[in-house]
Amino acid sequence: MKRISAILLAALAVSCTCNQIQGPDLPDPIEVELEGMTLREKVGQLFCVRPEAFDVALEWESYEDLANNQLQEVTPQMLRVNGQYPVGGIILFAHNIKDEPQLDTLVKQLKAFNGSPLLYIDEEGGRVARIANNPAFQVEKFPPMGTIGKTGDRNEARRCGNTIGRYLKRYGFDVDLAPVADVNTNPANPVIGTRAFSPDPAVASEMVVACLKGLKAAGIAGCVKHFPGHGDTKADTHYGYAQTRKSWEEMLACEMLPFKAAIAADVPMIMTAHIAAPAVTGSSIPATLSPVLLQEKLRGELGYDGVIITDGMGMGAITRQYKPAQATLLGLEAGADIILGPKNFTEAFDAVMKAVQVDSTLTEERIDESVRRILRLKASLR
Repeated sequence: MKRISAILLAALAVSCTCNQIQGPDLPDPIEVELEGMTLREKVGQLFCVRPEAFDVALEWESYEDLANNQLQEVTPQMLRVNGQYPVGGIILFAHNIKDEPQLDTLVKQLKAFNGSPLLYIDEEGGRVARIANNPAFQVEKFPPMGTIGKTGDRNEARRCGNTIGRYLKRYGFDVDLAPVADVNTNPANPVIGTRAFSPDPAVASEMVVACLKGLKAAGIAGCVKHFPGHGDTKADTHYGYAQTRKSWEEMLACEMLPFKAAIAADVPMIMTAHIAAPAVTGSSIPATLSPVLLQEKLRGELGYDGVIITDGMGMGAITRQYKPAQATLLGLEAGADIILGPKNFTEAFDAVMKAVQVDSTLTEERIDESVRRILRLKASLR
């Protein structure tokens, strides 16, 4: 990627010269960068992984296993693996973060990885806050977003996003996988609850947009989740199958309102849910793997052209039904741009390479579609 950056800088220099001579008909820097990438470099951009993904000797079955491992520094083995497997994004969790000096060192190491990765984190406020819930960090700690939603104060939602964004920026992060855009309509929901702003879709919409604006003003890319809406489910996709029984028309009147508002506000990233929506798709396939929901509905009907990222592909709703390679290929075929946290990164990466070079089940043109969106996101954060 360092070679690619040099190509891009050269192209920009040529563009500046051409601008003085020929006017505005100039090459698109994103297209220049894309053209200079190898297939392997492109495929790497399609993944956002945990740092543990590069520790190929690590065996884990549950998220508790990862937490107990406490990976908080880059090892020589991780660097060797990354040399062969470039990556477009890396996500940190609470167990990867000890204190400010350790985080500063880790961030610098990870940002130097092959693939020029963006650094991601889940920092919603409330119980999902990897930084604020760590007593070693002196940052403002916010209540659950449902508490802020009850105030009806959009300015407070914006301040929340901006405050979180400013400290994330200070610590070197690029993307916050927040805010939650789900509408909390089911009191029995075991995973969303007060993570959502409101059971009222109009209130949720206003708060989501305000929070996104706060993050953007701080230089952090926000990501609304979990499309097509996890608020009316009775199960937790971390552990297994979950579904919504709503029709698309019912979703348009409720779940889609915050997503549509976020799209109108130019949200840079939308995360999929692993929930099934059989009344919409006609099957029990998770939304993450559904061309109907991602291409026909999100891209087509709602007109979204930003980055689509999956929810964590190590979650039970995926791993209990699919192998890492299979889930990755189905996600890309469905229309996802970034595969988040596959259970086995190198296996998933190799499967994409094989699908393009050997099986011809994926085309390089399809890969390019996603990489363009990812490069635009990266350019917006430079």
